[in-house]
Amino acid sequence: MFDDDDLEAIRENREEWEEKTRGPTIERFGERHEEFTTDTGGQTVDPLYTPTDVAELDYGEDLGFPGEEPYTRGVYSTMHRGRLWTMRQYAGMGTARETNERYHYLIGEGQTGLSMAFDLPTQMGYDSDATMAEGEVGKSGVAIDSLRDIETVFDGISLEDVSTSMTINAPASVLLAMYIALGDQQGAPREELRGTVQNDVMKEYIARKTYIYPPEPSLDLITDIFEFCAEEVPNFNTISISGYHIREAGATAAQELAFTLGDGIEYVEAATEAGLAVDDFAPQLSFFFASYNNIFEEVAKFRAARRMWKKIAEERFGAENPKSKQLKFHTQTAGSTLTAQQVENNVVRVAYQALAGVLGGTQSLHTNGKDEAISLPTEKSVRTALRTQQILAHESGAADTIDPLAGSYYVEALTDELEEEAFELLEEIDDRGGMLRAIESEWVQRQIQDVAFERQREVEEEERIIVGVNEYEVDEDPEVDIEEVTEAEQESQKDRLETVREERDDEAVEECLDGVREAAEGDENMMPYLIDAVKAYATVGEICDAMRDVFGEYQG
Repeated sequence: MFDDDDLEAIRENREEWEEKTRGPTIERFGERHEEFTTDTGGQTVDPLYTPTDVAELDYGEDLGFPGEEPYTRGVYSTMHRGRLWTMRQYAGMGTARETNERYHYLIGEGQTGLSMAFDLPTQMGYDSDATMAEGEVGKSGVAIDSLRDIETVFDGISLEDVSTSMTINAPASVLLAMYIALGDQQGAPREELRGTVQNDVMKEYIARKTYIYPPEPSLDLITDIFEFCAEEVPNFNTISISGYHIREAGATAAQELAFTLGDGIEYVEAATEAGLAVDDFAPQLSFFFASYNNIFEEVAKFRAARRMWKKIAEERFGAENPKSKQLKFHTQTAGSTLTAQQVENNVVRVAYQALAGVLGGTQSLHTNGKDEAISLPTEKSVRTALRTQQILAHESGAADTIDPLAGSYYVEALTDELEEEAFELLEEIDDRGGMLRAIESEWVQRQIQDVAFERQREVEEEERIIVGVNEYEVDEDPEVDIEEVTEAEQESQKDRLETVREERDDEAVEECLDGVREAAEGDENMMPYLIDAVKAYATVGEICDAMRDVFGEYQG
């Protein structure tokens, strides 16, 4: 783009600008901060970017064209000009019936994909009447105890016609088995089932802590899902390797990149060591990132992620299928940035975060409801969140051209910087024996905690402004509707569970649970046994307990 003489002239002109134009202005008026950084403080932001900051950029090697390697500019040749991103709203109300009603409402409002949130007992592999579930049934999402609940959630919804994302991890194999069983019940060909199961237990050890089994059997279960779906359910994404929760725990953008891709490396290594060929399962891998407030940092992060995964898949694992090298990802706006104070401000935050996801080339997007810092989102706030995406798609122009920030000196320099820092972190992870060993030693957790502590200190000392929290405050109580799960609804769920147990064939259930235990003790793929168990109406807790009998529980 610029030859050496041009670049040298630009450097000289910049030095002159710094001395004669910018310098005197700063001496007289100063700047707002001594140092400017990106949203999470990972990168220093210079006052000006020029061609000298991207002098080493090779268009073919570093950018290329959409749909072509290295995929920096997008994994598809038409991107959002051909097909808009899937618009998902994370929805899981307390009961299966309420969730079904919310799904029908969202589909009627134009949502193009379903996203399923589960309550904490389900995430931990407990039934609603378990002692450990007391007081938590339906609180953080829908309670799922058996296939009967899944039947209710999708009553009147053809699985052939929707794409469903399930945010479930340790019991992911069980919930996926239920979804497949319902598809069989509806007569939907398994190859027509579409969606994603999160299935990312590594980030549970890092951030969320809703794990059940130790790492080794957990990785074996994930590998079984890879193998089974490659053969039986080829259009279902078998894992959503999640940086979102890592970022929400306090990580910088570069750490989110490194630790997410590090988890991805661990999963691919586990699968290849089990004898799977990378090109047989890697096309069904997907990723999940957060989108925070700094638009430029987030766009650069998404672009860097695509370029990095191409290199990792090709150079580290020998992938040859282009789909194995294409990083496809879902984006969710940043829940931790939402405030209980002046909740209407959250609409603005979510809109900018969604814009960053779209400009960065996401394949799927969830926009948070404005009231999620207080409760489950109301129907009205979910509609506003969905309308935010629809306005972005149809009115903003953000979806009309591909990778529109490409060529920006700042964005290209920031993309390179994030990639470089993330690869340095991955090298250190390798030196520590890989991602699993780095997690077990708590090195990864300490890196995140250090950043989170520093960010909180900045907020408390007002070095970092949070509008409505430590600046521009108003003395008022938030006026919002609260979605709550009543005690009566929790008891109703337990009654439904008891009815299932009374109506099913207990002998068939016990036979299926014995099959699950035997498969867990051996080397067979677990998925067929899990599907048989859920079809017999064995419960989530019973199936997870059968695997607990063999695998034990992880004590983190």
